[in-house]
Amino acid sequence: MNSDNQLSDWRERALQFERQINQTVLGQQQAIRHVLIAVFARGHVLLEGNVGVGKTTLLRAVAHGLGGDYQRIEGTIDLMPADLIYYTHLDSNGRPSVDPGPLLQQGERLATFFFNEINRARPQVHSLLLRVMAERSVSAFNREYRFPHIQVFADRNPVEKEETFELPAAARDRFMMEIGIDRPDDDALLEELIFNPRFHDVDRLIDASETGAIPYYQLNEIAEQLQQAINPSPTLRQYAVDLCRASSRPDAYGIALSDVDMSQAIVAGSSPRGMSYLIRAARVHAWLAGRDMLLPEDLQAVFHVVMGHRIFLNPVYAYRQDELLPALLDGMLRYIAAP
Repeated sequence: MNSDNQLSDWRERALQFERQINQTVLGQQQAIRHVLIAVFARGHVLLEGNVGVGKTTLLRAVAHGLGGDYQRIEGTIDLMPADLIYYTHLDSNGRPSVDPGPLLQQGERLATFFFNEINRARPQVHSLLLRVMAERSVSAFNREYRFPHIQVFADRNPVEKEETFELPAAARDRFMMEIGIDRPDDDALLEELIFNPRFHDVDRLIDASETGAIPYYQLNEIAEQLQQAINPSPTLRQYAVDLCRASSRPDAYGIALSDVDMSQAIVAGSSPRGMSYLIRAARVHAWLAGRDMLLPEDLQAVFHVVMGHRIFLNPVYAYRQDELLPALLDGMLRYIAAP
């Protein structure tokens, strides 16, 4: 099978995978599309939303569909970095024993690693996770363990602030996307979720869907092929550069926000690495649309979820972050001319 036919076949698999997840998790079509894009762009994902809106169900549905080995860990105040690598216990003979922790149990077969309530874990744990996300490897027991297929998903609850730790900028930058999850607005969907017993037993709901629909061990190869197959024009390249520069100097592009000194508003904008994530995600968006050419609408479709956590406001304006950042991103797309 040639490359074009293979990519076409995989596109149909990806869209079927998306339909399967939409039947499991109702009312989250946009979030599911973004997660699907991250899977095929090989990027890590952070979900943010209140308790009970379906974050864990969504991630379990994705892991189930990908197949491969899956591990999960709960973020707690007393979690230490070593807890990801090994755990100690007394064996059946009452002797101390050391067994592999969640990162090491499956070795190179580990495909999905889910960190629940990541903001409850200490910064030391974040540091270890940062290496795993960046290098897909970790050192333990005097050897190097590699995880070539691992994709990290994490979630956090923005409401509860007690005994939590804010993720450092370096750790947040390793997540390709930060995706907000909220309850559906549609009354019919809410009624279905509340009254239909099918959605009351998450284990049965997940088990009823197809597993291994997307062979995880082939994703790296397919992701690389589609990145090579989707081509940007020279004018689109300049558009991406302008977006990158505007994330640090929005005033230079005429972007203005109410009651904000735009020359002092931004402490740091997107790095080139952040923009490369944007292009990777945009190429997957174009591929899912059946195109081999990158268009401005592809960048715009993933702009908020890829760029929102890469722009840091001056502390003077930090208390208005939830208001200002979306407005700033909208302004960048509105004021910077698309080719």
